[in-house]
Amino acid sequence: MTEPVSNSDPRAEEAIRFEDVISGQFDAEDLTPDQAEQKRVLPPQPESPKLHKVLAQAGMGSRLEMEQLILEGRITVNNEPAHIGQRVQFGDHVKVNGKPIRFRVAPPPARVIAYHKPAGEVVSHDDPQNRPTVFRKLPRLMQGKWQSVGRLDLNTEGLLLFTSSGELANNLMHPRFGLEREYAVRVLGALSQEEKARLLAGVQLDDGLAQFGAIEDGGGEGSNCWYRVTISEGRNREVRRMLEAVGHAVSRLIRIRYGAMVLPRGLKRGAWMELDDADIRALTRAAHGQAKPQGIDQPQAVDQKRPGRGPGKPLRGRGPGVRSSKPAPKAAQSGANQPDPMKTSLGYIGADSFSRQRQELGKKHGGGSGSSGGRRPSGRTR
Repeated sequence: MTEPVSNSDPRAEEAIRFEDVISGQFDAEDLTPDQAEQKRVLPPQPESPKLHKVLAQAGMGSRLEMEQLILEGRITVNNEPAHIGQRVQFGDHVKVNGKPIRFRVAPPPARVIAYHKPAGEVVSHDDPQNRPTVFRKLPRLMQGKWQSVGRLDLNTEGLLLFTSSGELANNLMHPRFGLEREYAVRVLGALSQEEKARLLAGVQLDDGLAQFGAIEDGGGEGSNCWYRVTISEGRNREVRRMLEAVGHAVSRLIRIRYGAMVLPRGLKRGAWMELDDADIRALTRAAHGQAKPQGIDQPQAVDQKRPGRGPGKPLRGRGPGVRSSKPAPKAAQSGANQPDPMKTSLGYIGADSFSRQRQELGKKHGGGSGSSGGRRPSGRTR
């Protein structure tokens, strides 16, 4: 059995936890003044190969002969006349004397960024109501466009992933792999044991049955009560609709984890960070159902109080009285096999990426680790 994370584990200190949200530390950190910021842009990817070289490698002739064809205007790229020194990218269409030419250019590696979405932004490239969108703050891609991994509605905050790879985005969202989404949710009025049992067993929504994988009490003041919940799919406004189905309105909803990717501490609202190659490989493995390390206890759905466990401790097994007689959906069963990244000392995706970016930022400003990550000055776009 793997030991829980100790408080001295530096990787554990790099993540926003559920107890940070309910204690107010989550909001307090976002209000702290920024250190001097460095404008962050995506580092360039390897250069695309030159057209005459690609055609020569495809067996069309020598490089000099290909350059001569280009000068004669006999080669087009994406239906536009080619020019000497032109580079081609994956997906470009090349024709010689009007005939399409097959050539091989490796697709660019996937890029992934984590964004801390504030309330009031929509996850849309083009909003008819002209509301602010999350895409206006993202760095510009030289090729392709950012695709969001799922969505968060207008009033939901927290972790939102973007990738340049449509395949990776689809895999991360696919219900077959059931990647858990973890939320801190504040509702009006405390949930009864019967209501928790219904939410764990499944409630009927307009678009089908929906269920939480886990629920944990987080306390609260007055009629506002916090809960830590997990779910293994991403239907529109699903968490809100489930709680409304048992008679509780949601006043605040924050996503703090997607699979093993946890919202990094210090990544303020409206800021982004790019994941490095190791973290992207870990995400890719998770998207193919290979995220579970060996020797980790399988977290189970819960809501049982246990001695010595505070509100932010790991979720544990669903106790008697709240077990559903119906089999869980495949997505939920898959999600139940995932380790809770806050439960082991193996760390989580994104920790090293964010730490390195803060260190680099601090070095550029003459010391300190920085706290703004990839945050861009407000009102600026690229």
